[in-house]
Parts: sequence; C-alpha cells; structure tokens
Amino acid sequence: MQTSRILVIDDDHDLCALLDDYLSAEGFTIEAVHDGALGATRACTENYDLVVLDVMLPGLNGFEVLRKIRAGSAVPVVMLTARGEEVDRIVGLELGADDYLPKPFNPRELVARIRAIQRRSATQQKNETAPEAVLAVGDLTLDPGRRAVLQGGQELPLTSVEFSVLEVLMTQAGRVVSREELCSQALGRQLNSYDRSIDVHISSLRRKLGPAKDGSERLKSVRGVGYIYLRPTVAESL
Repeated sequence: MQTSRILVIDDDHDLCALLDDYLSAEGFTIEAVHDGALGATRACTENYDLVVLDVMLPGLNGFEVLRKIRAGSAVPVVMLTARGEEVDRIVGLELGADDYLPKPFNPRELVARIRAIQRRSATQQKNETAPEAVLAVGDLTLDPGRRAVLQGGQELPLTSVEFSVLEVLMTQAGRVVSREELCSQALGRQLNSYDRSIDVHISSLRRKLGPAKDGSERLKSVRGVGYIYLRPTVAESL
C-alpha cells in the first residue's frame, strides 16, 4: 500500500517533531515547513495527500495560506486553531478547509480526522469510476460522478465537504437528517461535543444556494435534531 504523504505547516518546531514521530508510526510520511509562503508553494506544486495547517503563522497567516492553496489545489486541509477561537474555525471552513482541530489536541484525534478524510476521498474516487445516479430536486441538480452541482444550468462553486453534505441531504430530501448522521456520512467521522462544523457548512450552503424559486428556504433546521432539504411545492416545480 502506498504511504500517505502529509505536509505540516506550523512554526512550532516541537509540535512538528511530535507529529512526525506519531504520524510516522501510523504509516504516514511527514514533511514539515515553518513558513506560510513556502508551505503554500509546496502544497500547490508537490504531490501531497493532505496538509495540516496552523492558523497562527508568522508573516503569511494560515487563512492567507489556505486561500493560496485553494486557488491552485484541492488537496485536503486540516486546520489547527486556538482553543475557544470559534471564529477561526468558521473562517477556515468557509475558505475551504476540510476539517479543523483546536490546540492543544491529542495526536490520536488528528489521526482520526485524517483517516476520516481518507475514507471520504476513497468514496469520491469510487463514485468517479462507478458514478451514482444524478440527483435532481427542484432547480438543483447534483452529479456524484462529476462532483458538480448545477442550479438553473449554472455550476455552483462548492467545497468538497459542502458537496458531500448537500449530497446526503438531497439523497434524503424531505426527511430530517440528524447532525450525527450528517457528520458520519459527509465528514466520515463521529460528531463530537461542541463540534459546529456541520452547522458552518450548512450556513455556507444556504448562502451559496440562496432561497427556492418561491422565496422559501431550501435547507431548514429542525431544532435539537438536524436539517432537512425541503422538496419544492407543486407550484414551484411547474
């Protein structure tokens, strides 16, 4: 089996050494850089399976690095944020990070997040070789094989995780999907306490999709349960 190659972008040399020891023992090949600009260049020009990116970097901060990466690469990115700084997590996810982990963290948790992203990537590759049926709800069409979403014939710029969340909701349109189920199916991991990543992705999807043709909401939150992608009314579908 080919070893996964991971780039760690963090100016904390001790943490990078710890992650090198721990992740190497888990079968990953680790390369670390301590400068944001160099990290962005390496992530876009070399073949990595995943990037671990710290928000607090000198000079070019983690958000700026993520913008540069997303402008030239779809490599999965896990962001490391300061504990309690929820705004950092929200901004990171909105900019295209696949997941986040607040510092300090248990290396086991990082491995779990990486494995979850790997499972999701494997599922995506499987869909590309044996694509599932195209989903259509109202004016929205989702093509699992192409990983594309069209609204009124125009393709929407969704992140990989946003696509996965929307796919789960459209597959079960008209039914409430719990946050736990969304986290399991779309993110490939269990929902942790105080984890708001699903809610951030839903918020971003609402903004990108906009309201339905009749002005009603497409994605409805069900308090204490989860979310539902509403099927259009008969009048709207005509």
